[in-house]
Amino acid sequence: MTLPVIGAALNVEHLPGFRDWLFEKDRDLEIQSFIWPEMLIKGDWHDLVAEARRHLDGYKGRLGIHGPFWGLSFTNPDPDIRAVVRTRMMQGLEIAEALGARFMVIHSPYTTWDWHNLDMHPGARQRGIAMAQELLVDVVKRAENIGLTLMLENIEDIEPEDRKLLAQSFDSEAIRLSVDTGHAHYAHGATGARPVDHFIRSAGDMLGHVHLQDADGFADRHWPIGEGTIRWHEVFRALAEQATEPRLILELRDPVGIERSMDWLSREGLGQ
Repeated sequence: MTLPVIGAALNVEHLPGFRDWLFEKDRDLEIQSFIWPEMLIKGDWHDLVAEARRHLDGYKGRLGIHGPFWGLSFTNPDPDIRAVVRTRMMQGLEIAEALGARFMVIHSPYTTWDWHNLDMHPGARQRGIAMAQELLVDVVKRAENIGLTLMLENIEDIEPEDRKLLAQSFDSEAIRLSVDTGHAHYAHGATGARPVDHFIRSAGDMLGHVHLQDADGFADRHWPIGEGTIRWHEVFRALAEQATEPRLILELRDPVGIERSMDWLSREGLGQ
């Protein structure tokens, strides 16, 4: 059995130090340098894209970016804020296209409050989906046109099926699901969600991307793999059941932990 190849989320500044590791197996790569509002407002990202392209000359792996997300909810009802959210998503796609990226991670709009309150209001879930569709329709169309996939990541989500229904509602190959293992473990430990492997299995053939990070079920830790309490063997069994080949991305608070994570995954026979 061939072990899955693990990639990483890195800033552009980290690329030289991990170049050999990335290139040896053309590992999945997610660049996270383009999320900051100040950069997007000023529009001064072009030099950073050019620097990234220089570092990645000859790279043949699956390249993506983390899209803008700070305060950018797809279900915010304020029309002025919605216009900003749409603009930021389009800016993310512009950056991704300039970089040659083929996926962009975006954040789920579902909150802990939603889980406890949406069913109190008739039609609230459907209205939320309609609001997200209206905001993202042109974003999804642009993603289709440039051959990019939007990966909808769980954040506070307690019920993974809600996010799946939202992604499916676009009826587009350009939007798929991302599972962040630490976010799912936080939701499991702190808010009563199902465990991480259930999030993987719920995504099924919509799964396109996974953020691998360890945590304790209390907060969003982004620890190296093996330092928290996630049941990794079951998570990788769930991944092995899927027909898709999702991008497997170590998303750690400190990239120094990548080596420790890879040592742990290799020793446990889970990844390479």
